[in-house]
Amino acid sequence: MLAFSMSLPATRVAVEHLDPWFVAFGRAVGAGLLAVAYLAIVRAPRPSRVQWRRLAVVALGVVAGFPMFTSLALQTSTATHGAVVIALLPAVTAGFAVLRARERPAPAFWVAGGAGLVAVLAFLGLSGAVSGAVGPADLFLLAAVALCGLGYAEGGALSRELGGARTICWALVLALPFTVAIAGVAAAYHPPHATAGAWAGFGYLTVVSMFLGFFAWYAGLARGGVARVGQIQLGQPVLTMSWSALLLHEHVPAVALVAAVAVLACVAATQRLRSTAPAAAILTGAQH
Repeated sequence: MLAFSMSLPATRVAVEHLDPWFVAFGRAVGAGLLAVAYLAIVRAPRPSRVQWRRLAVVALGVVAGFPMFTSLALQTSTATHGAVVIALLPAVTAGFAVLRARERPAPAFWVAGGAGLVAVLAFLGLSGAVSGAVGPADLFLLAAVALCGLGYAEGGALSRELGGARTICWALVLALPFTVAIAGVAAAYHPPHATAGAWAGFGYLTVVSMFLGFFAWYAGLARGGVARVGQIQLGQPVLTMSWSALLLHEHVPAVALVAAVAVLACVAATQRLRSTAPAAAILTGAQH
């Protein structure tokens, strides 16, 4: 979550000078090449036919969907405003955990998660991040959240079989022919010339947001349950806004500290509430 909290600020910096399509798919190309190297070094066995189909869902969600739509949105939206919509991601992830990972969280879990969502929205509202009507950038962010939640849930469940590192690596490799083609076209139409800061943001998205961050994230989702561990993301908008203020000098008043504490309290509550389906049962269900 800490690694991903920098994704929106890094994207915002990158798309100021680089084409958004290049940012979205170029980062996947770089991460895909790292994935090829990793899989070769560990001599990972190839996934089964069923696992390839599930990896396609992961790739659609986190390799293509989320990077593409956030890059398009952050051409005109601030990273701080993006945190408003990203606050919906834990709830979406939990919903897909029920549909894709066959988890059954207890009712108290939904109460705690809903309270956390309310606290996040209160934090953002008190910080002045919620303003104006819904525009194209918001629709892009909503699409990003929907696809990312799907990719998180499917990847978390699949990581019980493949492991977190191999799940994201195989998804990146599966998508590589498409990401190379799209990034190549984007680079041909808009040759990538940018400042050092923009390239630094792009580098972060490639190495951390698209690659290393998923090693820990998918491993955590597999071990602790997609719905429960996914609620840790409730703290992500708070961190995203902090990074935005620190690195991008976006205005975030300090009046929402109480709401921020409430967010962390709700995260702690969700971590104490486990799914009603034991991990072993979830794993068995995911394999059929």
